Amino acid sequence: MNKYYKIGLLRRVKAHLKHGGIIAYPTESCYGLGCNPYNYKAINKIFKLKKRNKNKGFIVVAGELKQFNKLIKPMSKSQEKIIKRYWPGPYSIILQTKPSVPHNLTGKFKNLALRVSAQKNIQQLCGFLHYPLVSTSANRSKQVSTKNYRECVKQFGKSVFVLPSLIGFAKKPSTIIDIETNKIFRQ
Repeated sequence: MNKYYKIGLLRRVKAHLKHGGIIAYPTESCYGLGCNPYNYKAINKIFKLKKRNKNKGFIVVAGELKQFNKLIKPMSKSQEKIIKRYWPGPYSIILQTKPSVPHNLTGKFKNLALRVSAQKNIQQLCGFLHYPLVSTSANRSKQVSTKNYRECVKQFGKSVFVLPSLIGFAKKPSTIIDIETNKIFRQ
């Protein structure tokens, strides 16, 4: 695996997240805000930072499928087959969550949108952490997403740990698909 972040930076990020911190990191189309998806208080911090409606759930991103094991119920063979066509890539798939998932992560929903990213820096970051990350655009609700390190620091200041790197080449956010109903929620 290519190394996008140095080990010292990754250790600082891991410590920051362990203490309920929020990070901003480059995704396929913009900078994203993230935290440990098992940390209820950290998830609430993101709602507050974004001024986001608490009924909305978040997407969770990982570097590989097995990082979702603590979040989702076991999938059927047909679901696994469908998912392998989309991942890694710019598709967020809605799957059933386990009862232990923080309810503020899913908002008013019982399911969760998940994405295995093809972005190498996300794969490295999640691989180092050994868990996935909340992934929501780094912006205040209804404002334009930040596209680079400088914009992100300007908008959020010291309230988030901003990781340096470049966003991917996608022009729009990930497509969201419910594989049980084949309904597309965002394209």
